[in-house]
Amino acid sequence: MLLPASMRVFERGWLSANNILFIGRGETTLVDSGYVTHAPQTLALVRHALGDRPLDRIVNTHLHSDHCGGNALLKDAFGSRIAIPVSEAGKVRAWDEEALSYRATGQQCARFAFDETVSPGDVLAMGELRWQALAAPGHDPHALLFWCEGEGILIAGDALWQNGFGVIFPELAGEPGFGEVHATIDLIASLRPRLVIPGHGSPFTDVEAALQRAYGRLDYLAADPVRNAENGVKVLLKFLLLERRAMPLAEVETLFETVPLLVLARERFLARPAAELAQWAVRALEKAGAARLQGDILVDA
Repeated sequence: MLLPASMRVFERGWLSANNILFIGRGETTLVDSGYVTHAPQTLALVRHALGDRPLDRIVNTHLHSDHCGGNALLKDAFGSRIAIPVSEAGKVRAWDEEALSYRATGQQCARFAFDETVSPGDVLAMGELRWQALAAPGHDPHALLFWCEGEGILIAGDALWQNGFGVIFPELAGEPGFGEVHATIDLIASLRPRLVIPGHGSPFTDVEAALQRAYGRLDYLAADPVRNAENGVKVLLKFLLLERRAMPLAEVETLFETVPLLVLARERFLARPAAELAQWAVRALEKAGAARLQGDILVDA
């Protein structure tokens, strides 16, 4: 993996999105700041890499909790400016946790204020390189890609991973998402990047193979919205388990009765009682090797 000298990629676990740090001759920038419970780790990584330099700016690809949960702590530590997708400005200004998805998913995010917005088409200077912001709806309607044509590098957030992409959340809420994901994958294919830095997982150069896997995954999910709902349910439960490390089975059932997006998926697509769907999701995570049961406790694996 060949990165410009001004770039560092901190590959994180799945609870926190990857962080991309730019240390140029001018200002320093961090793209995405991880989940709130991992914010001290993010701060330690950034401080170690910067030495005695400040972190001048934070830029978010989108505002899901695992991408912006360190914003508040980093701003407190460094006085960093925060730049967010322009269409999220009103929600952040009012700190509307429902509109920002945190209440809907049962996740946490420390409140932060923003200083700048980024619109599709804007060009940002990061690490002495030119990065164009491009709209990437689908996983999140307001998500952005950052594309450096000169280096052939794409910062993809959750629009493309080496094996798929982020949950198509709009479809769970009854809003369009499949077509938007397809258009975003088409856009990435048209750029022909040599290197993709995803929001989760390792950076990769076998981009064509990843694109074909993404198209296949999308076709599979779009053919039956129940599949997308089941995938979303499993991912949401796994994320909450990553955060908590272990949960009594009774608490898992309560999640399916109280977390709004899980309730929506259950009522709109899956038509199963909360207890039954909770049992199904636990078995699915066990089968995938993503969790294990210890008595009546579900443990992360």
